[in-house]
Amino acid sequence: MVKLRCFIFIIGLFILSPLISQEYFDIKTPGSKYNTKCKDCIEIFRNMPDEIQFGIRRDYESNELYFFVTNREWFEQMFKKATDGIAIDIVNKNRYDCSVEILEERTIIRGDLQRPIYLKELTSNMIPTQDNRVIIKVGKVPDKFLSEDIEFNLLILKKKYLCYYNSFVDLQTYRWDLLEMGMFLDTLTYKSRFNQTISKQEQYILSHKSLRFEIPFAKNKSSYSQEDIKPLYDSLSLTNYNVKKITIRAYSSIEGKTDRNNELQKQRTESIVTALQKFQEPEIINEVNVSENWVEFLNDITYSSYSYLSELSKKEIKEKLNDKSILNALEPYLASHRKAVVVLELQKKNKYNDISAEGLVGIFQKSLSEQNLEQAIEIQNSLFDRVINQQLPATYIDKLEIPRKSEYGSLLNKNTVFKYMINNVGVYDALLELNKLADLLPKDGHIKYNIAALKFKIWVLGEQAIEPAEFKKEINSLKKFGITTSLVKRMLVNYNIVMSEHYMAREEFQNKDRALRYIYSNYKYLPLSTGDYLSLAQYFSSYSKYDWAKKLLHKKVKSIDVDEDLLFYYLNLTLSDPKMVKKADYRTIMLNAINLNRDRFCKVFEPFGEGGISFQLLENSHLRKTHCENCLK
Repeated sequence: MVKLRCFIFIIGLFILSPLISQEYFDIKTPGSKYNTKCKDCIEIFRNMPDEIQFGIRRDYESNELYFFVTNREWFEQMFKKATDGIAIDIVNKNRYDCSVEILEERTIIRGDLQRPIYLKELTSNMIPTQDNRVIIKVGKVPDKFLSEDIEFNLLILKKKYLCYYNSFVDLQTYRWDLLEMGMFLDTLTYKSRFNQTISKQEQYILSHKSLRFEIPFAKNKSSYSQEDIKPLYDSLSLTNYNVKKITIRAYSSIEGKTDRNNELQKQRTESIVTALQKFQEPEIINEVNVSENWVEFLNDITYSSYSYLSELSKKEIKEKLNDKSILNALEPYLASHRKAVVVLELQKKNKYNDISAEGLVGIFQKSLSEQNLEQAIEIQNSLFDRVINQQLPATYIDKLEIPRKSEYGSLLNKNTVFKYMINNVGVYDALLELNKLADLLPKDGHIKYNIAALKFKIWVLGEQAIEPAEFKKEINSLKKFGITTSLVKRMLVNYNIVMSEHYMAREEFQNKDRALRYIYSNYKYLPLSTGDYLSLAQYFSSYSKYDWAKKLLHKKVKSIDVDEDLLFYYLNLTLSDPKMVKKADYRTIMLNAINLNRDRFCKVFEPFGEGGISFQLLENSHLRKTHCENCLK
């Protein structure tokens, strides 16, 4: 069987009434009789299940082209008669050069149309597969295109009439995950905070926290002193914490030269870090991103008498602001745009820092003998910190000898969960140990919650049978043991995520749809992290519920400090939707993305299948204008 590169999700852009004024082989245009001539084709697409995908793929080694459909029955329904077939339109990226005007032609053919292939040839070129897919060799990339950036559009022909012209966008999908459930240590803690790079491990929740706030900048001021920062430092109650890391997104107002604005922001952020550093000895790690605040500027002028500015290019807006009367009138807006969004990662000061690890183990055991559980918990957390920061090996936790008695249940639970979270013990061993603790403490809700969280991991791995009905009862029973309704509902959402996969595998589509509706109806009642939003959006997209994913993310992407991955995933979902793109606030969303990562935004318009979504998005004048304004080097 031929292996096709990059078998990924696609979205077809269907044109229901194509215009064609030239003669292309023996292809006919239905014109005003489209609904009659293409009736069967329209009906087949209207009833096509979301799960079915089709497209053109290129084998980059041989340059062979293949037409694929993920469902054989659908293929046989679409292509029944000898005059039913397909054709490929090869589109060159040169069409979208910013120095070239795209002509408005009375044809939808954008490139070099290849000869049509009808049913007999499609059938004879079909490659055997071991599943329900259809893969058909349909030709090779012509030599003249081998060194060009190209994409492949698909024409679907019924009785030789052009009924669908299909361009594809490469919706960049990622493996979705369950909503984060965490596990209980002292508080609910998330494994994702452990297994990251060393620089991110300071997020450990037992002795760390993060704070977000904004610092306004005075016009043309670039330095901050201790006196400026001290009220902030005091208000954050940092007496028990050190600042471990500071992440700053600094924004200047848009007037003036961009290079000068960015340099001013760098000076401002450096002065903030320097001022904070003077309050403590441990070095503060800092991460800084600077940009002009186009996002809030365009948002703020939307309903003002200066809304006409939003129709201009960035260069033209800056020229308008050279007019002092306009600049002065807009200053109330601009003043609020000069600021830094600051996130402080804080680490609790540790009174046991100067005591050796061996000494701490001795104090821990003495604390247990004296029934001083508060001190024992502090020492246990202190040792956990040293393991997280790689000052001690993970095996050191085993030196804490905790009697298997109910009064020490919290300490026993924490040891087991912590070792699992740092991958020192596997999920099965952790579950076995927690089940033993549940026998010791049958009414401890935290232990029961942790058991359920581990069972989800095992269920997803598929290596051990989990009986769905019994597991659902177990999840619902957590409420009796003090677990909040929100956490139980969160687990039930995850339960339906897993079940939808099982239903899909068994082709129980009604049950799958029922599970999807439960998730969609209930996620809005849950507190969601950025990771949860992204995972849910990816999950909905994997079932072709793109509208659900868009609705989920829409409010989040308007924030100036939106997560980069979340914002770019939203762009992946919406750039191919002309109704979305022409909305007044969409340019603002794109400029937000450009501020966060210009190179990543520009790469969106690279060829389909080669890292981009599609350069044919630039058929849209709104996207083309933003791309040409920001992506030319």
